[in-house]
Amino acid sequence: MLAKANRITRGADYKATVRRGTRFTGANTVTYIRRSPDPDVVRFGFIVGKTVGIAVRRNLVRRRLKAVAHEVLPRLTPGTDIVVRALPASTQAEWATLHEEISAAISRFTSRGNVRR
Repeated sequence: MLAKANRITRGADYKATVRRGTRFTGANTVTYIRRSPDPDVVRFGFIVGKTVGIAVRRNLVRRRLKAVAHEVLPRLTPGTDIVVRALPASTQAEWATLHEEISAAISRFTSRGNVRR
């Protein structure tokens, strides 16, 4: 669903976003957002660990998160890296709930004056 240009693919980029990004915690996810060194693209990364459940559950959660990312991508300012860490409760969450959590995190990030002009 997401083009390769819109995915975080390097471990160093994941680490930088998690360590230096702004953290927003929800009931089902923890979202880390930071300004990207590349000002032309929005990139998403997903962390769905074994604490979420068996492989079938983890993949279901990952697919839902990717669908949410695809939905919110056009509304984002280029030059943003977003990493979404799924919590164990995310296996029971509906797509709409995940969408609300991630959208709220993005809204809070942009309302803090983190919009690149």
